[in-house]
Amino acid sequence: MSDKKILLIDTTLRDGAHAMKHKFKIEMVKSIAGGLDEANIDFISACHGEGLGGDSLVYGRPALSDSEIINAAASVIKNSKLTVLLVPGLSTAEDINMSLENGAKAVRVCTLCTEVDIGSQHVKMAKDLKMDVFGFMMMIHIISPKKLAEYAKEVESYGIDYLNIADSAGALLPDGVRARVSAVKNAVNIPVGFHAHNNLGLAIGNSLAALEEGASMLDGTCRGLGAGSGNTQIEVLVGVLKKAGYEVNADFYKLMDTAEELVEPIMPRPQVINNSGLMIGYAGIYSSFLLHVEKAAERFDLDPRDIIVELGRRKMVGGQEDLIVDAAYQLKKSITG
Repeated sequence: MSDKKILLIDTTLRDGAHAMKHKFKIEMVKSIAGGLDEANIDFISACHGEGLGGDSLVYGRPALSDSEIINAAASVIKNSKLTVLLVPGLSTAEDINMSLENGAKAVRVCTLCTEVDIGSQHVKMAKDLKMDVFGFMMMIHIISPKKLAEYAKEVESYGIDYLNIADSAGALLPDGVRARVSAVKNAVNIPVGFHAHNNLGLAIGNSLAALEEGASMLDGTCRGLGAGSGNTQIEVLVGVLKKAGYEVNADFYKLMDTAEELVEPIMPRPQVINNSGLMIGYAGIYSSFLLHVEKAAERFDLDPRDIIVELGRRKMVGGQEDLIVDAAYQLKKSITG
């Protein structure tokens, strides 16, 4: 692959589910997946926002099952590779088989960046099914570039085809992205990708920083729809990449039209950086905590920012959503006595 050729992974139908409160409908999935396919996006991710098996009271009860979402997307995709995300502990071997049977071609095995070993068996299961397999390392801001590279080398040893590293909190500044991507790129011999959140308004800038250090795959969503203050806005990203001289397969106009005509009309609100989203990036907590924080703030009559600061103090990570209510309760108790 040319150093200037960039592959794109659209996660509107996965990460976007957080902002949609997991209420995608069949016709939405088909229209968005079809638009992305026509726009020649390389990989399209579609499943519950928390990954396969995420259907729960804690993570969010979806309007559609994973099999319905995947099957609907697969029914209209002709050129792109349909991709799912799984989180060990939530997702099972049955989920992987189900995704393949319904048309998925690739799996992203998602773990906290310090816990990559728990995904080794899931990688093997997907490889045995002849699927493309990504490693997906979350919350990369919580450890040093050197340690991240060590874990990246470990996950590479499991046999993955690609490695994505994710600024899941949208907490990194460009220099932090550069250091981590450079360290990982020098440690592994497979393509490296970068997944950004826009909580500090740096998703596009951080994506460019990742490319300059050797990343060759980038994530994004139409209109930035996603957890926290959203993801890298993919139609903007494509425009920026083309101006910067990078090669992409995406059809710029068709991608813009998909964002404007198919995604924007169904969004509950514009994907802006509100106070709570900004605080998530500032405090460095998992972007998908936002809706849980807002519910807890309303329940206990607290400022969401105070809850976010407390979660940051506790160094809470994805998978601990059930502890947000306890954190809010304890905070309220400390205030009221």
